Amino acid sequence: MPLTLWMSLVAVCAMGAMSPGPSLALVLRHTLGGGRAPGVVAALSHALGVGFYALLTVWGLGALIVRFPLLFQLITWAGAAYLAWLGIQALRAGRAGTLEASGMATTRGQAAREGLLVALGNPKLILFFIALLSQFVTPEMSLAAKAIIVATAMVIDGGWYVLVAVSLSHSRVLPWLQARAHWIHRLTGVILLALALRVVLGPIG
Repeated sequence: MPLTLWMSLVAVCAMGAMSPGPSLALVLRHTLGGGRAPGVVAALSHALGVGFYALLTVWGLGALIVRFPLLFQLITWAGAAYLAWLGIQALRAGRAGTLEASGMATTRGQAAREGLLVALGNPKLILFFIALLSQFVTPEMSLAAKAIIVATAMVIDGGWYVLVAVSLSHSRVLPWLQARAHWIHRLTGVILLALALRVVLGPIG
């Protein structure tokens, strides 16, 4: 995979991971309730779930492109519509929204279980990955390139939420995030709308 294409993948995966949502609230809750360790465990287990969905998506997209190109195009457009809807929802989100997270007593086992379940129990991840990875998957793509895509999605997701957990365990990051939640939502919304437009225009060359 060319470096420029991989950098594009890193950018869009980072935007997906950093967008406020239930995953961020989960990591915040376990970090506030149990400290750094449960927060990091929740982040890493969530990344495993993301990697599982990314793997399924990459395999499925490769087969779909070859066998049903028209169906693949329709699914891609549906994914673009979903990204646009997410962008609009983010722009309309309130000041605090999903950045609010109350502390509660928690353990590493609970954090691991809930982190994985939040990822696997969120079918929207499949739609997001279909819209996202359709820009990078081609019929002739090698197994190594597909592995790079899956690994990138996992590392970006896990790395971001580990950073959140570690930062929260040392400072007052949560109040800072909550105070600027409306700007985070707006930036996320604009980026998601831009991604939707990119999907409609066609694969990244």
